[in-house]
Formats: sequence, C-alpha cells, structure tokens
Amino acid sequence: MTTQIPALDDAARTQIKDIVCDILELELDEVSDTSLFKEEHDADSLRTIEILASLERTFGITLKQSELSRMVNLAGVHAVVAEAKAQ
Repeated sequence: MTTQIPALDDAARTQIKDIVCDILELELDEVSDTSLFKEEHDADSLRTIEILASLERTFGITLKQSELSRMVNLAGVHAVVAEAKAQ
C-alpha cells in the first residue's frame, strides 16, 4: 500500500520559487522546475541550507538536512515540502 502525497497548490509553489530566487539572487524566469540549483545556478551548500531554513519558517515545517540531496531543483523542493506538510 502506498500513501498518496497531496500536491502543492499554486500559491505554495510560487512561494517556494520566490524563496529560491531570492536566496540564489536570480530572476523568476531564470529558474525552471528542472533547472539544477548547483550546476546551473551556482548554488553552494550555505545557500541550500538558507533555502531549507526559509522553507521551514514559511511553511511551519521541519525538514531534515538529509533532504538536501533531493532538493536539487524546484521539482525536488516541491516534493520534499509536500511530504513534510502531509506529516
């Protein structure tokens, strides 16, 4: 039996993109769901931790640092946040 994780609504997806673009100092149109933060946008580990902390504050969730390995692009962040919100 698998558990269905509800998808994030558009408002949450927009908030996540705003957070990522603000921290990575990018324009909204520079980041797609599949563009890679590190390889394509020069994100370093400190900035990815900033993203994680900002997501926790914004959504009132707790994310493990081990989830950073999945948060390589917006699609990955959406999945991690959706799972955390479902718990």
